[in-house]
Amino acid sequence: MRVLLVRPQADAERTARRLAMHGHEAVIAPVLRIDRTDEPPPSGSFAAVILTSANAVPALAAIKSRLAGLPVFAVGERTGCGAAAAGWTDVRIADGDGAALAALIGRSLPPRARLLHIAGRERKTEPEASLVAAGFSVSTWIAYEAVAAECLPGVAQSALSEARLDVALHYSRRSAAVVLDLAARSGVMAPFLALTHVCLSADTAAPLQAAGAGRVRAAEQMDEASLLAALDEWAGK
Repeated sequence: MRVLLVRPQADAERTARRLAMHGHEAVIAPVLRIDRTDEPPPSGSFAAVILTSANAVPALAAIKSRLAGLPVFAVGERTGCGAAAAGWTDVRIADGDGAALAALIGRSLPPRARLLHIAGRERKTEPEASLVAAGFSVSTWIAYEAVAAECLPGVAQSALSEARLDVALHYSRRSAAVVLDLAARSGVMAPFLALTHVCLSADTAAPLQAAGAGRVRAAEQMDEASLLAALDEWAGK
């Protein structure tokens, strides 16, 4: 299968290698890039650190000496593995979404504990909403941001206009919304919507369904292994 990857470059390259192992050909066309912000981390002490994306790991590593010894609560396996690779020994991993992460923290720490959430500028309400409702104090450090491309990468425009793609993989609601906008502005919305769209979650799939994509499916679990399994199932492997 010829698979469109619109995630940031480094992530897309890693996924492309996994796709090749599954017998698929990747077309890498990032519509987002991850930039560090200039915002300083909040002052004071914390009981734990929250990571809701692997994109937060470099910022975590940058203030490692200040946070040494704290438990790190990660939203999923990849984020947790990144924190462990950065030198953290107490890494606790949730089941892939913000609600599960909030529940894990609630079972592990006393209420009113102060938590540092290393986050992106665009983020969901969870786990912060549930944690604050449960009595925790959450200080959010906006350490990075996902910046949208100004136009659809040429490789994607060409592949879509020449019908050289079979499927698109989508890892976030934000990237799905951005590629929809760029495809419309580039005049390739019809061939883009005609692809099969395999998504990390139902939330990721929502903008595609709202735009009229006819073949949209979500992975059973919010991890890349489940996403690729859904792709292989659709491809008949």
